[in-house]
Amino acid sequence: MDRVDRCYLKPGGQLTEEGRSRWEAVPEELKLDFYRWMVQVRSFDRRSVILQRQGRIGTYAPLEGQEAAQVGSALALSKEDWIFPSYREHGVAMIAGMPLMRILLYWMGRVEGNVPPEGVRVLPPYVPIATQLPQAMGAAWASKLKRERSVSVAYFGDGATSEGDFHEALNFAGVFQLPVIFFCQNNHYAISVPFSRQSAVPTVAERACAYNIRGIRVDGNDVLAVHSAMEEAVTRARKGDGATLIEAVTYRKGSHTTADDATRYRDPSEVEDWVREKDPISRMEALLKAEGLLSEEDVKKWEEQCKALVDRAVKEAEAAPAPSADHLFAHVFEELPPELNRQRAELSGEGGECV
Repeated sequence: MDRVDRCYLKPGGQLTEEGRSRWEAVPEELKLDFYRWMVQVRSFDRRSVILQRQGRIGTYAPLEGQEAAQVGSALALSKEDWIFPSYREHGVAMIAGMPLMRILLYWMGRVEGNVPPEGVRVLPPYVPIATQLPQAMGAAWASKLKRERSVSVAYFGDGATSEGDFHEALNFAGVFQLPVIFFCQNNHYAISVPFSRQSAVPTVAERACAYNIRGIRVDGNDVLAVHSAMEEAVTRARKGDGATLIEAVTYRKGSHTTADDATRYRDPSEVEDWVREKDPISRMEALLKAEGLLSEEDVKKWEEQCKALVDRAVKEAEAAPAPSADHLFAHVFEELPPELNRQRAELSGEGGECV
């Protein structure tokens, strides 16, 4: 396993000595929530990949393997905090209150998928790499100026650390001691480029010292360690102690997106090692069973409930009213040019012949 600063749950599901102390401090309901949310996120993720293959949603970014990083971190946040996600944070969005149906609508290319319910502070997914980092920093600066308690969190992958926005955001956050958390899910690949070819330093977390902010590297497949690191970072931010860079070392089981073929650049044995030894759900399930908090019957029951939740979300999304052709021309020009006016008229059946 990659060297990390914090790991509480061993690959086989056994607690470390430090992990036992942390585990005993966690409420029983939260222990079960760690597991329940990870199973729900994976159920949604696997179904979404199938929907894309069936042509029912567009290109999709799977997250299987990264459930602990997303669930552990999101469960440490509160409703007052701001979340700036990349295109892979479906699990974070769910926990923050984004309905499954709306997440699916986003992948169907529908504008409703960009609109969270009232009171849910999750911004639409940022597709251009690292662009969410300066905006998360800006929101944190506003929070500090207004003396609010809210914390801003930017979620991103290891590839984003090679972008200029990463430097600018961390530098500004360090200078002004802003209540912002930079949460990097290092899944080892920026599409096909391994992290070793992106960075001269071996970890993301050690870059924090250049900006005089706290940096920590955790086992991103250990939901308990991730939650602990995020909880500490949130507490520091609310106290006015500044920003934190968290590197969650994890692994995406699938391809970068459904338009990618990871078998062209990854050794199958590497994937198998991560799945067999370090799967986040298997580790947590083994621990909960050993602690007498989960039975095989509970596992099957929850998997069935998650499947039903996803089935209902798919039906709701596919039953949503389809947008009219006029939407193609909205929010682009103040006044449509004549040629686009002609095309709009053709599509709406107002005259002319389609060519």
